Amino acid sequence: MPESILGDKEFENIPSIKSKALRINLNENIYGTFAEIGAGQETVRNFFRAGGASGTVAKTMSAYDKDFSDAIYGVEDDGRYVTESRLQKMLTHEFDLIEERIDRVKHPNRLFFAFANTVATIDFAKKYKGHGWVGLRFQIDPTEPYNEITLHIRFHENDAQLQQVTLGKLGVNLIYGAYYKYDEPNKLLRYLYDHIDQDKIEIDTINFYGPRFENVDNRLMSLQLIKNGMTDAVMFDASGYNVLPAKILYKKNILALRGSFRPVTKVNIDMFKHSYEMFLNENRVDKNKTEVIFEITLSNLRADGEIDEEDFMDRAKLLCSLGHTVMISNFQEYYKLVEYFARYTKLRMGLAMGVSNLIDIFDEKYYRHLSGGILEAFGKLFFKDLKVYLYPMKDSETGEYINSENLKVHPRMKELYKFFKYNGKVVDIKDYNPEHMDIFSREVLHMIEENKDGWEEMLPAGVSETIKKKRLFNYNPHPEEIKD
Repeated sequence: MPESILGDKEFENIPSIKSKALRINLNENIYGTFAEIGAGQETVRNFFRAGGASGTVAKTMSAYDKDFSDAIYGVEDDGRYVTESRLQKMLTHEFDLIEERIDRVKHPNRLFFAFANTVATIDFAKKYKGHGWVGLRFQIDPTEPYNEITLHIRFHENDAQLQQVTLGKLGVNLIYGAYYKYDEPNKLLRYLYDHIDQDKIEIDTINFYGPRFENVDNRLMSLQLIKNGMTDAVMFDASGYNVLPAKILYKKNILALRGSFRPVTKVNIDMFKHSYEMFLNENRVDKNKTEVIFEITLSNLRADGEIDEEDFMDRAKLLCSLGHTVMISNFQEYYKLVEYFARYTKLRMGLAMGVSNLIDIFDEKYYRHLSGGILEAFGKLFFKDLKVYLYPMKDSETGEYINSENLKVHPRMKELYKFFKYNGKVVDIKDYNPEHMDIFSREVLHMIEENKDGWEEMLPAGVSETIKKKRLFNYNPHPEEIKD
């Protein structure tokens, strides 16, 4: 029988879930433990059904009872069970047991692994769809230290049994990808969704560790999550570490600043400082429960239609070096950003922005895809306890400072704008520094790339040194600098 005929087109032949599990089972060296809590033993079930699992599965367990689980893995400080900390304790406990109980002299080629998940499926009232942590600790070479992949998922299906099936497929894809695509982490990431519709489950955090992933930057992998449509937003803390958005945003007052930050300038920091002061003076805003987010939309990361990953890294490094939390999102419209925050908090929110951004918000062309048009968008944007803190703009021709009192929107939007303005939803940042009004990121970037003098003075303290030291934004040092 011919393998191909005239007219055939190339396509990627994706192995079935059963085929993936069977290939793992037939490998005489891959050997490990499955510990699954919260949604049945759905991953290991696929390995049992595929056949030949006796040489692969050392043990499978599901410590559902909380007291029993605590007796095995210990008690969490916060008393919760579906956490990254719990997942790490499960992986450590199970992997240590394998190494303790299996004689390396007798089995010198065994590639140990420990797979674990701790999840909460949809509740009975179907109001909370559930989430979970999934992880794999594994070896590619028996003489090497272990590698590890951990990820956080959010369920979108409305049935617990369907969620269990999806979780089982994801587990098989993770184990198979870890062993057979560890050298291509971008492909490994995409293969996690093999035989899973993307609207069924969301992966919003992923981290790679170990000798086989030494050259993997987890921030870039998070960027791939958005690029591949696996999630709408990812976050990094001040250390640059991938962090679960829910951990940062849950029950917090949120102040968000959107920008290109290419690079971050004195204008950005001036806007942040003064809007933050105003936000903290609002009623029901507790400083200890307030989070400031520097947010970059995916559209601001594109160059010639493609995402410029190197440029993205430059921006993230600078913002994190200043001690800020960074968020990369797929939200072009502000109302989507506010809806995302509303998943995690009901407390007060604020948006700090420039005049040009506010004028864009009142442009109807951005809302033609909504059945209710701009009114629907504004209902979603302002129905929460939200304020816009407006940073003024200097008119380059007249020298006039434009703020909420004299900005001009489209005549059809004038009355709508007045409604929000006079109801206190838009307030001016008045304590701004006029000396910063002539600083624009695009001009600073051009000066950096062209080795022009004077750009250092336009950036916050320490930023220019970071750009020079790490050669960010295509910075090329002068010969004198190299000599020094």
